[in-house]
Amino acid sequence: MDNPVVVATATALVRGQLATLRFDFGGVGRSEGTHGGGPDEVGDVQAATELLRARLPAGAPLALAGYSFGAWAALNAAALIPDVAHVVAVGPPIAFGDWAFLRTLAVPVTVVVGDRDQYCDVPRLRSLRENLPVHVLHHADHFLAGREDEVAAAVVSALA
Repeated sequence: MDNPVVVATATALVRGQLATLRFDFGGVGRSEGTHGGGPDEVGDVQAATELLRARLPAGAPLALAGYSFGAWAALNAAALIPDVAHVVAVGPPIAFGDWAFLRTLAVPVTVVVGDRDQYCDVPRLRSLRENLPVHVLHHADHFLAGREDEVAAAVVSALA
């Protein structure tokens, strides 16, 4: 939740007058619970979404954004949460696990990734989903250090 990419993105979304909620997965930071390696974190996204929806006007559009493992969790949760309008996945770590589910995910997805991301090969990423919008940051690796504002602008643009 305190990662510079996450903080810059949330700050930019708030500036764009979008309600945001950032949170730690179970067992991270001051969060209760334990790290579950996947399913538990998808449940964390679902719970956070329910909390945010309870505070928003009825019918307000809902988008999910996540960075790295959070991108994986957001994408998986989008298949389970009703009426998700869009998912923005920042640096999804496709080098780990099975990402075939992207082919059948019915929610619009945009990816923001560095062209030097050690965990997200851009050609392989594009092969996972036809016509996947991918915003590539040149000369950036997975950690996107020093590029946080560019990431945030790309997320805001994808959700505009």
